[in-house]
Amino acid sequence: MACEEVANSRPLFLTIYTVVIVGIVVSTLYVFSAIHYSSSAALSSFSPLSNEDSRLSDQTLNSSQSETIRVVPSAFPEPQNVPKKPVLNLPPRNKKMPPLKDFRLTKELVQQRVKDNIIIVTFGNYAFMDFILTWVKQLNDLGLSNYLVGAMDTKLLEALYWKGVPVFDMNSHMSTVDVGWGSPTFHKMGREKVILINSILPFGYELLMCDTDMVWLKNPLPYLARYPGADVLTSSDQVIPTVVDDSLEVWKEVGAAYNIGIFHWRPTESAKKLAKEWKELLLADDNIWDQNGFNDIVHRELGPSVDEDSGLVYAYDGTLKLGILPSSIFCSGHTYFVQCLKEFDRDLGVIGCPSPTLSSRGYSVEYLSSVVLHPIAKGRPKCLDTYQWGMYQQLRLEPYAVHTTFQYAGTEGKRHRLREAMLFHDPPEYYNPPGGFLSFKPSIPKSLLLIGKHTIGSHFKLINYQMKQIRTALAIASLLNRTLVMPPLWCRIDRLWFPHPGVLEGSMTRQPFLCPLDHVFEVNVMLKELPEEEFGPRIDIREYSILDNPSLPSEMKKSWLDVHLCKEGTQDCNASNNVTSGGVLRFPKHSNEETFMRVFSSFKDVKVIQFSTMQDHTPGHIYYDMYWDEKPGWKPIPPQTSADDHPPWCQCRVCPGVHICISASMLYSVFIHAEDASYIFEREHNVIVRECFAPKLPTLQIREMEVNNISDEVAVFGCCLT
Repeated sequence: MACEEVANSRPLFLTIYTVVIVGIVVSTLYVFSAIHYSSSAALSSFSPLSNEDSRLSDQTLNSSQSETIRVVPSAFPEPQNVPKKPVLNLPPRNKKMPPLKDFRLTKELVQQRVKDNIIIVTFGNYAFMDFILTWVKQLNDLGLSNYLVGAMDTKLLEALYWKGVPVFDMNSHMSTVDVGWGSPTFHKMGREKVILINSILPFGYELLMCDTDMVWLKNPLPYLARYPGADVLTSSDQVIPTVVDDSLEVWKEVGAAYNIGIFHWRPTESAKKLAKEWKELLLADDNIWDQNGFNDIVHRELGPSVDEDSGLVYAYDGTLKLGILPSSIFCSGHTYFVQCLKEFDRDLGVIGCPSPTLSSRGYSVEYLSSVVLHPIAKGRPKCLDTYQWGMYQQLRLEPYAVHTTFQYAGTEGKRHRLREAMLFHDPPEYYNPPGGFLSFKPSIPKSLLLIGKHTIGSHFKLINYQMKQIRTALAIASLLNRTLVMPPLWCRIDRLWFPHPGVLEGSMTRQPFLCPLDHVFEVNVMLKELPEEEFGPRIDIREYSILDNPSLPSEMKKSWLDVHLCKEGTQDCNASNNVTSGGVLRFPKHSNEETFMRVFSSFKDVKVIQFSTMQDHTPGHIYYDMYWDEKPGWKPIPPQTSADDHPPWCQCRVCPGVHICISASMLYSVFIHAEDASYIFEREHNVIVRECFAPKLPTLQIREMEVNNISDEVAVFGCCLT
């Protein structure tokens, strides 16, 4: 009987076994396919470096067998569930350009792009097309397609249309050239923004309005959705954190202006009322800056808090619910580019400031004598304590956006900062200039960077030391007809428009810090097209991170020559084009122009030439004396001794008594505003600062500081005692 039951139940067991086996097979196939997909996706996401990946991995594995390396955790978690990048809808080339009326801003046009009831909008003229394409690319990379671009001129509209970018006509009849900050055209752009907000809100959609000089780093929509009760969420110029997490700023502690470069509007009655009054205010007075107008209206009534938890505050008319986006993750040009924490190697010294893009790709940085970013393959770090991170990284947060505020070189400076961070989208030819690149590894003594107080004197000693090397590099780049890769710059003192004690108290700026190029150089002047007959041959420059940019073509990385400067007469050190077995050219120090031309003409096809240093390689230079006519017996004679080889001392005869003269234009062109210098000097030396003017040069501002005892470091930054 029992055997009979077993026999009868055998088909049931067979069925169960079959189901289990099929399930195991299906699960196995699913797991293997997932592994294959993730690995291929990982490879494709790093396709610009795909030729390097295996080499880097092999070297990393080999190095792990010979020595122990501390692994520095990535600043960002691995991306999860990243949507597939949307493809731009390129129109067929045989299609005619549609009439302008087809690009009018209508609810139907917006509705085609809206997702989850939100539309993301920016606008500009043709001069900002590269910024707009960068903005679009970043959104596409984040998997966002619910955006629109407003074109203020027909040239931009047509260009964006043929690139497949969703664009609408703002009917602004704007000029296609760049507009300066504060100009009438600049103010007109601000009014167009307010008009645009008032046009879109009645459609009933949420509006995330952005300036073109900002970049999205992470999908912001989930963050904005955390505050459904907010009528308006705005960014700010706050540089001192009021929170240490990703919550909204504490409104009572925000003392800086609200910045309208990034703000989110919901189509509530309170928001519409604010937008309408703001528009009327600006249209009634052409002299009001749109951001100032917004701040004035919103601050008309501020407080109390909407509740205990959200961080929202009643503002404007007492009914508008306002939130201030945290500047640590909706970053300004200060919180992203300046507020950095240094990284130290216990054996090698100070280490540079890696881009988030680099750290996520497994890159590291070399030590102080290099201060340049390099792949792991070119120099592994040893015991790294902390990375030099921006505010968001110090607080272990993920940034959503960076807005290129707090910079000092106009549109060119904004572009250069984004390039330094490898966040700007450039065409292929930008990465392969005629003549190739020239780069060098700046060498900075530890005493200049780390030792002593952070004063104006110690700051200028540090800056001047670096500027001499850059000056030499510019001369060699001009001689060899190459584009100079500017080095990263170290600063001890911040640059701002207003007096400050070196760095802003309460901010997360650590001294010294890697400062953007526009802190020291007038980038907008360096990149300007100037007549060669008046200013000499143009010397092109690139950002310090370009050789590590994933967009750099692989042939550039393979065509590389390292040049080590050596003392002539030592082993293998002679003026020839003989390259060592390690691919290094040993080149004598203090070589003249003819030697440079003769040796390096053999390497004109090499894409990248990198010098080991620029020390002891000072080229000829000319010191122009603005007060030459006040010096009896002045003659244009070169310095006869090394002691005479210095810029001419100033002749300040305007103010009586013992005083120090500081040329405001000199300070501004080198680094710091005269207001900053005078403020810091007042604190350091207990001096009184007042203005006077040179009689023969009324436009030259002079600072007189009455001082009893001044240290020797004063002379370092172009001042003199008389």
